[in-house]
Amino acid sequence: MRLRISGPVANHRAVVHGGIQSSGRKTGPATIDFSSNVNPLGCPPAARNILKKSTGLISQYPDSNSALLRKSLAKYTGVQVGRITVGNGATEIIYNFCRAFLEGRKVLMPVPTFGEYEAASRLYGARMSYFKTMDLNKDIDGFLDEMQKNQCVFVCNPNNPTGALTRKKNLGRILDVARRNSALVFIDECFIELASNPGESVVPALGSYDNLFVLRSMTKSFGLAGLRVGYGLGSEKMITVLNTIKIPWNLGGVAQNVATKTLPGRSYLGRTRSLIEREREFLKNSISKIRGFQCYDSDANFMLVRSKVRSGLVQRRLLERGILVRDCSSFRGLDDSFIRIAVRTRRENRRLVEALGKI
Repeated sequence: MRLRISGPVANHRAVVHGGIQSSGRKTGPATIDFSSNVNPLGCPPAARNILKKSTGLISQYPDSNSALLRKSLAKYTGVQVGRITVGNGATEIIYNFCRAFLEGRKVLMPVPTFGEYEAASRLYGARMSYFKTMDLNKDIDGFLDEMQKNQCVFVCNPNNPTGALTRKKNLGRILDVARRNSALVFIDECFIELASNPGESVVPALGSYDNLFVLRSMTKSFGLAGLRVGYGLGSEKMITVLNTIKIPWNLGGVAQNVATKTLPGRSYLGRTRSLIEREREFLKNSISKIRGFQCYDSDANFMLVRSKVRSGLVQRRLLERGILVRDCSSFRGLDDSFIRIAVRTRRENRRLVEALGKI
């Protein structure tokens, strides 16, 4: 049987990610994963207790509308329930957004950045353009000059993999230009709750810009990577479309229950941010003293590092010592001179620094 496959589908390529399962290299149970940018404290203790009590939900169909979770998210974010969509991880929402709104549109994104924006945009018929920058704050005027009518602009904030946090005033300029040009603005804030200043979030601007969509995730902030809980915030019109086209029962009942009851944990995020700021500074100061490595400034729970040794070789040699880092050569705009490391606990960070010193 001959399958008829559309061009975008035939040309679609899976995006390379970090994580033990996607490393493509031999790892063991004792491997320390610096390639995934998840909360270094893991999930809150309360989430583990809730998980144990949620086994009765395994045999039940989940609420396809995730009503209780969306209600909790509304309280947590200050955004109305009708302006919230929930996904099986943030990535599902990226693909739903592109499927719903981007066919035939031009897309502008700074690079390097998270690869799924490009993959999903291409899959659903968008036309891509790129703006090379390591810090959008420093190049904001040039970026604004590239914006056109009816585009969609993607901004990851803080940016993955650079860790740079675009200031709210600059995002406001992007939103103003986009509104004048009837353009959409997709801002990915999956890391902002772990950033140095989460107050740079544009969520409060949702009431002023009906062209704004904000992506969030409980994967990074609350350490729920295995449960896959993402959510998006936008205008009621956008959210109605996204909730209509999503697959039924896209988020399991166990995940909904754990996420719903974990959300009040703002104090947990505060403790996490304190650890991240302290350990990020330790990593930067320590790695910068190792010959051949240069750390980029970061506002996130991860850091981009430039190496004189090829990134693939660095990854292999560290794996021999039970440490996995992200080889960044797959990011558009970067080459094999870059690795990305997550900020973890002091004991783990010391092991990484010692291992890098032996390369």
